[in-house]
Amino acid sequence: MSTYIFLGPELGKKQDAINNAKNKIKNRNESEEYIFYADETPAFKIIETLQNQGLFADSRIIIVKNSEAFKKKDDIELLVSWTKDTKLNDENNILILLSEENRIAAGFDNARAIKQVFYEMFENEKTAWLKDFFSRQGFKIDDDCIDTILELVENNTEALKRECSRLISFLKSQDNQTDGISNYLSVNEVEKWLSHNRDESAFTLFSRIAAGDLSKALESLSVMLSAKESAAGILSGLTWCFRKLNDYLSLAEAGNSDNAFELKKIGLSSPKSKADYFAASRQYNSESVETCLALTAQYDVLLRSPVAVMEKILMDRYILSLINTGNKS
Repeated sequence: MSTYIFLGPELGKKQDAINNAKNKIKNRNESEEYIFYADETPAFKIIETLQNQGLFADSRIIIVKNSEAFKKKDDIELLVSWTKDTKLNDENNILILLSEENRIAAGFDNARAIKQVFYEMFENEKTAWLKDFFSRQGFKIDDDCIDTILELVENNTEALKRECSRLISFLKSQDNQTDGISNYLSVNEVEKWLSHNRDESAFTLFSRIAAGDLSKALESLSVMLSAKESAAGILSGLTWCFRKLNDYLSLAEAGNSDNAFELKKIGLSSPKSKADYFAASRQYNSESVETCLALTAQYDVLLRSPVAVMEKILMDRYILSLINTGNKS
């Protein structure tokens, strides 16, 4: 099988699946890798790349991101027909369609492909993952620490692994580890690295957006960009925050915004997080949150286009648009 359709928001497990698919080709011969975005590249260009003979490699790996953007019937039928035509596609070329959504166009149901949806982890899975990760590094972690990490880090294993690896490096650099004895992680240590020691992040930026403070939000953004924080990373973090805000608004609508158990289920335990999302709920309703998510997707495309040289201007306009979308009153 040479076509894969990997969907869902769990980026870490999805990346493992991508690597496994790529290695099947790389272990056999030399390969060229191409990355396209469905909202930028028409299907016929992708098929042309798959069919072209490479000068320096025997095979091609084509990765197509944002595949939920394939809406045109002709594009979908062209890609699906390629997956079924053994004369056109062979085991030396692979096509990987990606989306953070759980579904893409129904026409892809007919594709001859390996399909898998990588869902967000359940609470017990996240807890087990974190305990195992820190245990392998010689640290023990309690439920309070786990709650703090899950409030400050995006809910996927890729982001968790990245930030927790940095946390481990920080702790070891502080000579906190005693030979032969597992250390117990404290909430203060977790917050010191994940929050206090990182002056600005997508989470502090969201806090300012939640308050409707344009001046502070732009200041926060400027600090992050000056520190070489990627615009794509900022957009990803804010997407995560607005999706969680949608969850919070659903609780509020059901009269459960003060229910500690229900709040913990959506990853809100600390007073600071609860205050931020309460403030955001005064600025945004479900409709405006969806508008903010659409704006984020729009600017993600712009930041990969030729106008990306104006990154600072684009990001300033993006933040202004988010705040103008709020202010429900």
